[in-house]
Amino acid sequence: MAEMDTSGGGHKKGPGVKKGKKLSTRIDLTPMVDLGFLLITFFIFTTTMSQPTAFKLNLPKEADKPENDTKIKNSGALTILLGSENHVFYYEGILDPAGKNFKSSTFRDIRDIIINKKHSTNDNDFFVVIKPNEESTYKNVIDALDEMAINVVKRYALVDISDGENQLIKATEKFSKTN
Repeated sequence: MAEMDTSGGGHKKGPGVKKGKKLSTRIDLTPMVDLGFLLITFFIFTTTMSQPTAFKLNLPKEADKPENDTKIKNSGALTILLGSENHVFYYEGILDPAGKNFKSSTFRDIRDIIINKKHSTNDNDFFVVIKPNEESTYKNVIDALDEMAINVVKRYALVDISDGENQLIKATEKFSKTN
């Protein structure tokens, strides 16, 4: 509320009269502060909080015996290996001991590889195995899992990398750095 300070005597006009002091205006800001807090409260209660994004992760049932583990056909298997510095490697079926079917790719091209493999195999036989090594980043693993969701791959697994595959990745990355 605006408030006028009117203390002081009467006001006389004329040549011998001293001018009176100017009266000061005092503005009460309480209603403005109240309105500010009401607006803040309104916006806090009416906004929606960001929902956490999470993967729907279906875990297989624990097998009592090793022979009851999930079996996949070699013809439908696609193994994606994640290396350092966003390097992606893959092979189809079983890794050749000489590494003839071991290929390098990028995250841009891996989608086409997944789509081609998915279309060339039966849906029940198609299975993707994702194997990150110790130098791959968390972002790369999430990107690989995103590719599974984007390409509607229903059967995939995140598995530890073997020593032979890890050595093959390191040798390939070392060779690509020198060239």
